[in-house]
Amino acid sequence: MKNVKSRGNDLYINVNDIKVCYDDHGKGETPIIFIHGFPFDKLMWQKQLDLFGKNHRVIAYDIRGFGKSTLGSAQGSINLFADDLVNFMDGLKITKAIVCGLSMGGYILLNAIIRYPQRFDAIILSETQCIADSFEAKEKRKKAISQIVAGKINDFALGFIANIFSDETKKTKGDVVEKIKSTIISTRTEAVTATLIILSEREDLCSSISQIEVPTLIICGEKDVVTPVEQAEFLFETIPNSQLKIIENAGHMSNLEKPDEFNLHLVKFIAGITK
Repeated sequence: MKNVKSRGNDLYINVNDIKVCYDDHGKGETPIIFIHGFPFDKLMWQKQLDLFGKNHRVIAYDIRGFGKSTLGSAQGSINLFADDLVNFMDGLKITKAIVCGLSMGGYILLNAIIRYPQRFDAIILSETQCIADSFEAKEKRKKAISQIVAGKINDFALGFIANIFSDETKKTKGDVVEKIKSTIISTRTEAVTATLIILSEREDLCSSISQIEVPTLIICGEKDVVTPVEQAEFLFETIPNSQLKIIENAGHMSNLEKPDEFNLHLVKFIAGITK
């Protein structure tokens, strides 16, 4: 596996059948890896990379099909995304890491730690849940696919951002909202539709998360309507060595909506792991 520097800070590495684009900054014995949500890219973690890169090795990567990572030809699944994560770590010669996943990134992280528990020093689960899609959620994803296939990706993006940000964020951080909207619109439609299917078919992992033994930080925005606080509370009640932090007036994108609070929770948690 060969790393190739290209276009600014972007690095590339071949993993499985794809080329993964990633950022890798700072130094430290225990790397911190960030996994973005759907349908975003690694740039959503910039405020975390800027802060933690001062004292730690920090890595953020584009999931296959998103950002500048290639989609590949393999049949997509959360299992495959989790395998990509572990193989990505292998390619960078990372035996163990602290890993943070938001939303879909959390689905990937839960899948990975259940199947590869020895690869993690600690995990951070943000705006995520262990349940599978309900019938209603599956139907919404089908409608979204039809909308996108019909060429209405802009309408999809508008509907999507209406749900993921708190009212406060929409009023006070229009630049953040617009940036995420642009990210969604610029994402390859085949990646978005394929991943909507993957998300609708993902397994329920709630019966397995009690097996997680590493320190776990759970973060949820108080106003998150996509993965409500009740889901975060269930994770907290079920994962043995866990702690829960609720961020007031944040929605589904708490790391962007309230970055200072989000980062402070991570600073305290990581300090307890790496001391």
